[in-house]
Amino acid sequence: MVGYDPEAKCVSTAEAAAAGSASGLVTRVLVSPLDVLKIRFQLQIEQLSSRNPAAKYHGILQAVQRIFREEGLTAFWKGHVPAQFLSVGFGAVQFMVFESLTELVHNVTSFNARDSLVHLVCGGLAACTATVAVQPVDMLRTRFAAQGEPKIYRNLRHAVVTMYQTEGPRTFYRGLTPTLVAIFPYAGLQFFFYNILQQFSKCVIPAEGKNGGNVKNLVCGSCAGVVSKTLTYPLDVVKKRLQVGGFEDARAAFGQVRTYGGLLDCMRQIMQEEGPGGFFKGLSPSLLKAAFSTGLIFFWYELFCGLLCALKSPESTRRKEG
Repeated sequence: MVGYDPEAKCVSTAEAAAAGSASGLVTRVLVSPLDVLKIRFQLQIEQLSSRNPAAKYHGILQAVQRIFREEGLTAFWKGHVPAQFLSVGFGAVQFMVFESLTELVHNVTSFNARDSLVHLVCGGLAACTATVAVQPVDMLRTRFAAQGEPKIYRNLRHAVVTMYQTEGPRTFYRGLTPTLVAIFPYAGLQFFFYNILQQFSKCVIPAEGKNGGNVKNLVCGSCAGVVSKTLTYPLDVVKKRLQVGGFEDARAAFGQVRTYGGLLDCMRQIMQEEGPGGFFKGLSPSLLKAAFSTGLIFFWYELFCGLLCALKSPESTRRKEG
């Protein structure tokens, strides 16, 4: 169902956008706590180790307990409103563009629209388009998830006005370069591995065991998310560091802060001060999040597309007329 299929085309571009936005909305509610943990780990300069007394966080369980104790349960959904705008908007644009690009490949080239390499390129381009569209919302989400107590921003409107007045309009696109550099291979590899795993499952799973399609979609999506995230994770860390530039006062409660002069300067400072491991801070919660979020995104997308196809089927139309 993911990608254009001339033999089973039953979802329009608008319906793909609707299914993508709905899958993003449901998934965001479920994975938000892992996203908050990932961002806190990525932004911590100190080593993530219990042997470092200056480190605020040094493990998933310890971080969960400390955040809950200091900030309450709602802290795990900090920045949830802009995050939902991000998920809904990103999901809609990404799947709409992906379906359109794969259809374009089928219509104007000799390539097979169901080929894994086609999904790699189309998935990367679709994600880049969606990223440019929702980058300001991603910036707001990161700021809300990163701020401690007392809060710098009271609400979404206050954050937008304050950032615009103090840092200018360009601040909403901070970190866009590493984001685009990271998102193309990350999203492309997600669609690539999801396609390969789906094809592999068709060969491995016997015909009588193919009714559990939803579970298969969830497992294939989760595996694709873990592999893709591991391969592209360092650029995600750099993006988050750049996004909180100019936000040093709110970060003081979490430990050391740094100012970066751009993508290359950020990478140089991380390597010098934190070593190669600095590029993989927060990898554990990030992999958990990638497994859950990517699996759920594909699961819900396939499910919603299936429901839309079922509603348009002749049997469904006859039942309505009867």
